Formats: sequence, C-alpha cells, structure tokens
Amino acid sequence: MITSNDFKTGVTILYEDSIYQVIEFQHVKPGKGGAFVRTKLRDLRTGAVIDKTFNAGIKIETALIEKLEMQYLYKSGENYVFMNMETYEQIELHESRLQDQLYYLTEGMTIIIISYGSEILGIELPEKVVLEVVQTAGGAKGNTTSNATKEALTNTGLKLSVPLFINEGEKIVVSTVTGKYDTRAK
Repeated sequence: MITSNDFKTGVTILYEDSIYQVIEFQHVKPGKGGAFVRTKLRDLRTGAVIDKTFNAGIKIETALIEKLEMQYLYKSGENYVFMNMETYEQIELHESRLQDQLYYLTEGMTIIIISYGSEILGIELPEKVVLEVVQTAGGAKGNTTSNATKEALTNTGLKLSVPLFINEGEKIVVSTVTGKYDTRAK
C-alpha cells in the first residue's frame, strides 16, 4: 500500500479492479480545503488513459508488475510466439494484445514481457529498432530542400517518411516511441 502523496511517474496501482500506471501527477494545495493529487493514469490492460483526482494521503494498493526479458521467435497465425532465454519456456500473445507494436517486431528481437501475476499485460520494446526498407518512392530529381522526405514501407509493414537518400533494401533505425526515422543503420 502507498498513499496518493507517494505517487511518482511509473508507479503501478490497483484501482477499481484495474491496473494503472501513473503517467503524470501533480500535488495541489489550494488556499481553501484539503490538498489533492491530480493524476493521468494508463490502464495497463486496455491502454486507455484517464484523468483521476485523489484526496491527499489516501491509501491505494500497489500492483507488483513483473518484467521478464524474452525473445520474439515467430508469428503463428494470429499469435506471436516469445521465448524465455533462460528456461526456454514459450508463450503466445494474440496480435490484438500487441496493436501498433507489431510494426517494430522482428524475429530474434529481445523484448520485455510485462505481467501481473499470471496475466500478461503486454510487451515493452527497445527505444530504437532496425528495420529494412522494402519499398520507397523515388525522390524528385533536383530536390535539394534541407528536410525533403519520401514515403517508405518497411519489412514489418510500417509506413514512414525517410530522407531522399534512403533506398530499397537499406536498413534504417526507427524510434519505437515516435514511429519516425532516426538514422541509417550501420
């Protein structure tokens, strides 16, 4: 148990039969009345973000979230198979649980599985991943604008804007946070 005064970014709590992670928090002490804590919470089961205000000092149960490093192996129908590198235990997650993260998964990639008890809540990707460009539009000849970009499609199905000098078959580094091109892969 913690109190609402102990909220910090990243803390996970059990509230109204859901598991939430604190994204933002602000302690407010108005001139009249009692203090309160204004928060922005992400539901770890659905991904929904809600705003919630708690009275200062109330007790809230913490949720013990486990993070386990695993390797993505392959796709089997609508399921994605991951393996624990120490025990070789395999788990399958349905593609609906992974949503937009599918665009960054490549075979052999190491990811973090987030779970609460025996319930798997989702995965945590590295900040940057290397993807291969499989299709891109040709750049307009003579276009020397400083930030000129073109549309590209990666081997995972992600569509993004890349600089004009990127060609099909090249590997690029993409941010999983923003979904944007970062650099050319070495």
